[in-house]
Amino acid sequence: MTRKLFFTLGAALGIALGAGFGPPAHAQACPQGALDARYCDRDGDLVADVPVDAKQWLNPGTLIFSYTPVEDPEVYRKAWDPFLRHLEKLTGKKVVFFSVQSNAAQIEAMRAGRLHVSGFSSGSAPLAVNCAGFVPAAVMASHKGEFGYEMEIIALADGPIRRIEDLRGRTLAFTDPTSSSGFKAPSALLRSEFKLEPDKDFKTAFSGKHDNSVIGVVNKDYDAAAVANSVMKRMIQRKVVDGAKIRTIYKSQTFPTTAYGHVYNLEPGLANKVREAFLTFSWDGTELAKEFGKGSPPREKFVPITYKEHWDVVRKIDEAMGVGYGCR
Repeated sequence: MTRKLFFTLGAALGIALGAGFGPPAHAQACPQGALDARYCDRDGDLVADVPVDAKQWLNPGTLIFSYTPVEDPEVYRKAWDPFLRHLEKLTGKKVVFFSVQSNAAQIEAMRAGRLHVSGFSSGSAPLAVNCAGFVPAAVMASHKGEFGYEMEIIALADGPIRRIEDLRGRTLAFTDPTSSSGFKAPSALLRSEFKLEPDKDFKTAFSGKHDNSVIGVVNKDYDAAAVANSVMKRMIQRKVVDGAKIRTIYKSQTFPTTAYGHVYNLEPGLANKVREAFLTFSWDGTELAKEFGKGSPPREKFVPITYKEHWDVVRKIDEAMGVGYGCR
């Protein structure tokens, strides 16, 4: 992927959106790094600072929450309900679950001020940070503080693909251009380690979601797919697919999982309450624990993270691929 692709994506996110956002006060130093021109990063943490002008702060009567795009949003709406009620108690605000159909739509909604609290997938988090003012605050982890997932390239267990080299001439499904595990990592890996070029040595397809990719392999729509194994494991546990029908031909190093946080210009006191809600939520006996608690490692609580430290590996992959976060 090149910088050109991300400038195209940036255009798709509705760069002209600006209602409720004024440009940073240029009377003061406003270092930006990779951030969009509307944001400042004076403290060097790589995320947008709270605006100096309090008139730019958001303090909505209703907080809008979204989870990263999935095959069946209603499953996750139910799972997230206990947390949303906890968030309501701490903030004193009504909280509404908003289903998103794509990473681009999710980023656009936050950039436009219509999405206040959200979970962004590992790969889309950098674009959300730099183009939408997303401030990562927490990830799901085990009681021991372990978190993360691996990228797996999968194929049919009884099919002809048994190793990476068998992908030649076949169709490999990616998920979305913003996804680390669903596109960027496997693309870099196939090129650097196996000398396989997309649309030259193998055919490519984009499924839109990890769920679609897994189902597509099982249904023989794709010969193989690159997916986040955390999503695949949950699908197997819910018996959406039969794990015995899937063969893993590659497994990566561990990546950070979905980042949870808020838009940069939430009123500071409200933003503090949102972060507090993640870190004080009790998972025991909740639908969230039932949905996410069976992975490896199990998700049993939220732990604090920083974009600068924990997304370093993702940014390095992007840099190696020549990916920029062009949204200007």
